Amino acid sequence: MPKGSDLLVAALENEGVDRIFGIPGEENLDVVEALRTSKIELVLTRHEQAAAFMAATHGRLTGRPGVCLSTLGPGALNFSTGAAYAHLGAMPMIIITGQKGILSSRQAKFQIVDVISSMKPITKMARQIVSASSIPTIVRDAFRVAMEERPGPVLLELPEDIASEEAEASLVPSHPIDIPVAHPKAIARAAELILQAERPLVMLGAAASRPRATGELGGFVHRTQIPFFTTQMGKGTVASGTQLYMGTAALSERDYVHEAIDRADLIIAIGHDTVEKPPFFMGQKDQKVVHIGYKPANVEEVYYPDAEVVGDLGPTLKLLADALEGKLKNAGALLHLREHILSHIADRATEDRFPVTPQRLVHDVRQVIPEDGIVCLDNGMYKIWFARNYRTYVANTLLLDNALATMGAGLPSAMMAAMLHPDRRVMAVCGDGGFMMNSQEMETAVRLGLNLVVLILDDSAYGMIRWKQAVDHFKDYGMTFRNPDFVKYAESYGASGHRIEAVADLVPTLDKAFNAGGVHLVAVPIDYSENTRVLVEELRAKVKPFDAAH
Repeated sequence: MPKGSDLLVAALENEGVDRIFGIPGEENLDVVEALRTSKIELVLTRHEQAAAFMAATHGRLTGRPGVCLSTLGPGALNFSTGAAYAHLGAMPMIIITGQKGILSSRQAKFQIVDVISSMKPITKMARQIVSASSIPTIVRDAFRVAMEERPGPVLLELPEDIASEEAEASLVPSHPIDIPVAHPKAIARAAELILQAERPLVMLGAAASRPRATGELGGFVHRTQIPFFTTQMGKGTVASGTQLYMGTAALSERDYVHEAIDRADLIIAIGHDTVEKPPFFMGQKDQKVVHIGYKPANVEEVYYPDAEVVGDLGPTLKLLADALEGKLKNAGALLHLREHILSHIADRATEDRFPVTPQRLVHDVRQVIPEDGIVCLDNGMYKIWFARNYRTYVANTLLLDNALATMGAGLPSAMMAAMLHPDRRVMAVCGDGGFMMNSQEMETAVRLGLNLVVLILDDSAYGMIRWKQAVDHFKDYGMTFRNPDFVKYAESYGASGHRIEAVADLVPTLDKAFNAGGVHLVAVPIDYSENTRVLVEELRAKVKPFDAAH
């Protein structure tokens, strides 16, 4: 008769799971044995946090939950940041943790933490499995909850005595669940507002990046011919090479793209999720907002739409485009601002200073990454520059976190992308601070035989906070550190290490690393003085917004 662990693994196979990421413990040994004889690969990581980031990124890129596994207590708690990352970022994920036996307690309270209670605020559902025969039903429900809008993480705790308990139960088959299309009256109300608008503008947000959504978004933009901008997590949903692209809102106000945002009398917010740092602040005189999303809008101090269209984005946008196509005489009213906005964003992108400037760094990375290549950012000052300056052509090819905005996720996310897309160029871009938070996963990447380039931006500081400290007129204190020799550090894991000594060396070094295959670490010194010159002084001094004469 099968054990609970066998039923768990069979249920995971039934859901199409092919990999589980994590670090098993004593309480998981029955599960490990069941995995050994299954079709599922156990991907051993060097820290549970990295396993959670990898599982979350699997969900983000495929729309199907990634799965991670840990022991009880300390191992389970190490999943907390990854769970919050998935919860705020709307990434479907299944977290499986072990626990001491619940039918007897021969070890008293050793290592026991109430993991269920600790995880409830940062998951969609957290439950303990108390009967082996219930496992197939619980697993099916967990996948359903993780995937339904709004997606996110689900935690299942499997005590060791339930894992070893013998039981019989049938697997529960899955089936497609289609999201309803928006109500015709809601579509009609939105269409009326858009037809009346004199200066409409489309915004593409985080939910527009769902794998199921991206197909129809480009069709809506091209059929209506309304210019668009994106939030940080909405980049790539419509190719930024189109002549309708106005930029990305990397800041909340006063950037060049806000000249169009502030002038718009109607913003069509597609897939906006208020977990993102605000791309703009509502409250402009006579400006209205139409929210189009899978779920109703969260009403916030900075976001309170005038109309809502709730339903499956793709089919809903097709119906809305049917009502608008060929009827929008003012569709391109803001396009005259485009050249001005984008030319300022591209300013100094080829400057030869060394250490390299953020603008030049983004420019050179774009040169070596094909349109379908994937860049995964950790969190730091460079995220603003990539969001602002990096042009995307395919959805989910610039993976950044503008929700939890945690450090340490860049390398594990890139590893997951490289596993899912071994035929594409994949790069992790990390600050030296964020990289060292999960740098041990270099060993995992080498062991897995991944093709991956890790670009480390070396300024020997927690650069974003140090910059904000200076902008707010505090003394320079508590933000600097020493780094290892990154070349030798990479080599100690069996990877290849490179250090950039001149700006002209960056592109050829990156190209050579990609062509060679395997895991490469490239360390480049970076000059963040441009943060103040551009993001403070230049934006503070510029005139905003353009008047009607422009």
